[in-house]
Amino acid sequence: MLLASLPGLCHQPQMTSSSLCGPTLSLRYGDDKPHKMTNLVQNKRKSTATIATVKTHDFSPPKSYQEVIISARERFKQEISFRSKDKDISLAKTLMYISAEDEAFMAFNREMDAQSFQNERKDTNVSSDVQNWDNIEAMPIAGKKIDEWLSELDTIAKEVEVELISRDIGCHFVEVLEAVNKVLFESKGFRRSPVVDSKCSYLHSVLSSKCGSAILLSVIYMEICQRLNLTIVGSRVGEDFLIWPETRNPEELFKVNSGHSLFGIVNGRCVEDPKSMASDLTCNSLLGLDIATNRDIIGIYLANLIRLHWKRASRTNHGLMLTSALRPVHDDKEKWSKTDRSSMPLLRPQDLRLAIMASEKLLILQPHNWALRRDHGMMLYYSRDYGKAVQELSICMAFAPEEEAQVLEPFVEKLHLLQLESSWKSLGHKGRLKVP
Repeated sequence: MLLASLPGLCHQPQMTSSSLCGPTLSLRYGDDKPHKMTNLVQNKRKSTATIATVKTHDFSPPKSYQEVIISARERFKQEISFRSKDKDISLAKTLMYISAEDEAFMAFNREMDAQSFQNERKDTNVSSDVQNWDNIEAMPIAGKKIDEWLSELDTIAKEVEVELISRDIGCHFVEVLEAVNKVLFESKGFRRSPVVDSKCSYLHSVLSSKCGSAILLSVIYMEICQRLNLTIVGSRVGEDFLIWPETRNPEELFKVNSGHSLFGIVNGRCVEDPKSMASDLTCNSLLGLDIATNRDIIGIYLANLIRLHWKRASRTNHGLMLTSALRPVHDDKEKWSKTDRSSMPLLRPQDLRLAIMASEKLLILQPHNWALRRDHGMMLYYSRDYGKAVQELSICMAFAPEEEAQVLEPFVEKLHLLQLESSWKSLGHKGRLKVP
């Protein structure tokens, strides 16, 4: 019996470090070669997670949501701590902490909107779903707690065990993969989403809807096999992310059975696509691939989240890239008004904030990644947080190649002026600040 195709493990979109808006996604987000850490970066790493600040005189924001946001970030840091061995990192737990932080942030905003609406209309009662939780594990995410969502993976693994017992066969990895594919994609109906959106980009929503992005289907597959004592590894190959069982005999993966190799069946049609680099893989070249660590996989997932939320935030500004604002500033012929706040594109604030939150977490994984830090600084610029944008881009200039630093330098100088102008207007002054 042939293995069912594993959908979603081919044609994984890659994100370039320059824009986050390109059609491709690399395994590592830009150049992450080690650099010497400066005192400024060390101080930056001590900062806590940023949460939404509410300016209102009419009500206090629900503290429970803020506490969950902070707690989820801390749990994320603990799980991927570099003091921990990579093999001990739980992909499922880490992704659930990311879900919890984003869900709490969105619930926080919904509650603020509801209370603001109620304050505007004193005669209208608006229902509120604010609850208080003792810890992050107690907060329901789409109706279930974190442990309950993780139990979904345990349940699927147990169903695979039942499938194996019913067949009265041994535990060779071929039989295990066949049973996993049957339960996951036939019985449960998991499939790759044709459109990448927020509903298929969080682990809990994929477990609920059975429709997910390529990287999340890969994570679910790996987590189920891990519960069955079968190690699944993966690697980036061109624009694809491939997975296969860890084996000392890779030739077995490429044996053709009924016209298909096990490697091709597990990874879908991408290995048969002549346009894909995966189509040229052999048992020998497979051994030369760099196996993605758990931290690498989390990095891919976060990079996808950044790309998703940035695309949603900038959807009314077609073609806008994170680095678009750098071009007119670097051109000496362009006027200062090009970087004035009045000419800044309007972005959807919640999606922009979610992109920044994902970028903050990716920076915890890759603190020396100058391209990621530049993009993070540009998102802060678009959110009009000029002080933090100046700080991030200044750190980036210390890490970046000389030609990149030269592009950033005039832009950072303009941001200094915008920051001064904002401070000037916050003091009640009118008009533009005159700088001699």
